[in-house]
Amino acid sequence: EPGIPAGSSLSVAQEKFHVLVGVTGSVAALKLPLLVAELLKIPGLEVMVVTTERAKHFYNAQEIPVTLYGDEEEWQLWKGRSDPVLHIELRRWADLMVVAPLDANTLAKVANGICDNLLTCVIRAWDLSKPLLFCPAMNTAMWEHPITARQVEQLKGFGYTEIPCVVKKLVCGDEGQ
Repeated sequence: EPGIPAGSSLSVAQEKFHVLVGVTGSVAALKLPLLVAELLKIPGLEVMVVTTERAKHFYNAQEIPVTLYGDEEEWQLWKGRSDPVLHIELRRWADLMVVAPLDANTLAKVANGICDNLLTCVIRAWDLSKPLLFCPAMNTAMWEHPITARQVEQLKGFGYTEIPCVVKKLVCGDEGQ
């Protein structure tokens, strides 16, 4: 069971570069095992994953060879005042955060400051001196809605970096973002 033992901290200085991958409920979450595998090929990189509940629908957790945290771990870990708070410990541990994919729902939450799950709490607490990359992934109709452009610009205004969508054949059969 993932967790941080009481009295320890993820923020201990280490030689490795720490990448925290956030994954949300877009169909593109199917690529999480591939993304993690490719990141692990980079020497000196250590990876952990924070997932939303909806993202779990699209990948098999058994295929993720790194620590995977979800909402349940946030609440199991914290029992009392002196216990570590997972979203703060993850923020401290990470040198870089990549949210891939960032679905329309989580994009809207982050743009509006809503933090109702482990991933959005990590993002809300993020140290803005560290890079945060986000990779929007949604159906073309959702991508082209006028609110999406405003929300993407809001995240860029926070200092986050957008990794743009690619055009391809979507799972629904449409061609687009």
